[in-house]
Amino acid sequence: MKAVRMTGFGGTDVLQVADVDTPMPGPGEVLIEVTAAGIAFGDIMKRQGVFGTDIPLPSGLGQEVAGVVAGYGQGVTGMPVGTRVTALVEHGYAEYAVAPAHFAVPVPDGIDDAGAAALWIHGMTAYQTLVDAGELQPGSTVLVHAAAGGVGTLALQIAKTLGAATVIGAVGRPEKLDHVRRHRADVAVDYSERSWPQRVLDHTAGRGVDLVLDSVGGEIARQSLECLAPFGRIVTFGAASGTPGDLPAMALMNGNATVVGYSLNGWLRDRPERTVQTMRLLLTWAAQGEIEVTIGGRYPLDRVAEAHRAISDRRTVGKSVLIPRDSTSAR
Repeated sequence: MKAVRMTGFGGTDVLQVADVDTPMPGPGEVLIEVTAAGIAFGDIMKRQGVFGTDIPLPSGLGQEVAGVVAGYGQGVTGMPVGTRVTALVEHGYAEYAVAPAHFAVPVPDGIDDAGAAALWIHGMTAYQTLVDAGELQPGSTVLVHAAAGGVGTLALQIAKTLGAATVIGAVGRPEKLDHVRRHRADVAVDYSERSWPQRVLDHTAGRGVDLVLDSVGGEIARQSLECLAPFGRIVTFGAASGTPGDLPAMALMNGNATVVGYSLNGWLRDRPERTVQTMRLLLTWAAQGEIEVTIGGRYPLDRVAEAHRAISDRRTVGKSVLIPRDSTSAR
């Protein structure tokens, strides 16, 4: 089969498409013929060596796929060959991938495979930062940073679905403002403008927001405190700016603010049942049209480097996916 292999750590030149053996599912595993593989920022960080360079090389990439069950190992029941599923895997940039059966969830009619693959990381992160970490309450005001990205686009919609009164989407490029407005943001702001916190205050009658989702870090995280309501909450789950958020303790104390860290990997490790329940809910919402999964780019395997560069350069909106086989789109 064809698969992307990472031959080293660094730029996109370390990504190569190679012929490798098709994996065999072990006990409790399913083999999936991949029709769509999600590309996450974590894949780029792995390629760059951010998570360490002790990974055996060459290595696969990609944590989320959708496709059809092509086989299964001992002990797997209720998932016959041909079942459409979306799943968490270790090496998803490939024509076939193996997944733990408990992390393979049937895909309902009404959502295509690219959209289903996009929900495992971006959809799960959007929901859990709002609900599990953010403790979103109906009637709240929410500020979503990087709102045109895969997580942000879904977070805007999920927040409104769950009853947020005002959802503000913040982006780093003015050309992304319309995308944010189209995906249920009540207000769109450009955080490349230094005055953006004042715009947030203006749209909240000077009170500020109850909840901030921050995947940017750096100066944006610090500025978020300027427009956080008393007893507000900041969920930090990334540092796309290259610098983690460094929030001053005195400002947090003065505002009775709460800062919560979030890691999807931690939830998958410690509370897997909860994440599977959430995935089923997200798939149902997507199939019913309650949320729309934006696929900003579909790439064949041999254009994986181009896909990574587009995400790193912040030229994308929504989710980017790889389509491993010769087809114009996933199911």
